[in-house]
Amino acid sequence: MSKKEHLAILGTGNIGRAMAIGLADAGRFEPARSILTRRKVEALEDLAARGFVTQSDNVGAVERADTVVVAVEPQHLNGVLQEIAPVLDPSRHLLVSVVSGASIDAILRQLDRELPVVRAMPNTAISMRRSMTCLATNSADPKIRERAVSLFDTVGKTVLIDEELMVPATALCACGIAFFLRAVRSASQGGIEIGFHPDEALKMAAQTALGAASLVLESGSHPERGIDAVTTPRGCTIAGLNEMEHHGFSSAMIKGIVTSAEKASSLYERD
Repeated sequence: MSKKEHLAILGTGNIGRAMAIGLADAGRFEPARSILTRRKVEALEDLAARGFVTQSDNVGAVERADTVVVAVEPQHLNGVLQEIAPVLDPSRHLLVSVVSGASIDAILRQLDRELPVVRAMPNTAISMRRSMTCLATNSADPKIRERAVSLFDTVGKTVLIDEELMVPATALCACGIAFFLRAVRSASQGGIEIGFHPDEALKMAAQTALGAASLVLESGSHPERGIDAVTTPRGCTIAGLNEMEHHGFSSAMIKGIVTSAEKASSLYERD
């Protein structure tokens, strides 16, 4: 990666902020070469203090950048795309959209020009370089795909998927952060009820969740194998699992993900 390459993040809200921090901490884009925009630029004062370039001018940011990430809210997407379209250069710019529900075709209609577009769905763990990012693109150029994958590989795990699966990816990976955090919170509350101090219970629950995820990712085994390893006949683990299932633990998680996917599909309206 050239040291002269610049990043622009248009609409630096929660996910844009997380991306900027994660990419900077990974050494991919140093703060001085990361241009962050927001209408209320004063909300970025803490990032400006860290050396990031902050401004409200989207066009100026795109003109200076090579990688352009559009991270605005869905209702603002059309206006921003129309604003920056005249200064986008297909031979130079990598345009990445992290806007929920907005298809690549819809983005191209607003730009009214042909351009390689990457649709990405990271999650807020990108700030810790632990994101699960799903990518789809309209480009058959392997260099575009490699550029996008290498960008997000610096801040977590990346997978290329068919674009039709991007909305489900939003529910499973982006919304999923909240679902698993709620599970950690619930486990910590259970820990408090059985005698632990809140700080202790939260640390223990979070570390246990991290360990469970690591067992799946590092061994490549199915979760049920890990469950079987800690359940014994008439034991306390199976008793707890069965009690959770009686109250709909698994079905609630599944229904929540499906509901989030249905909602995500309607967040962006073309006009």
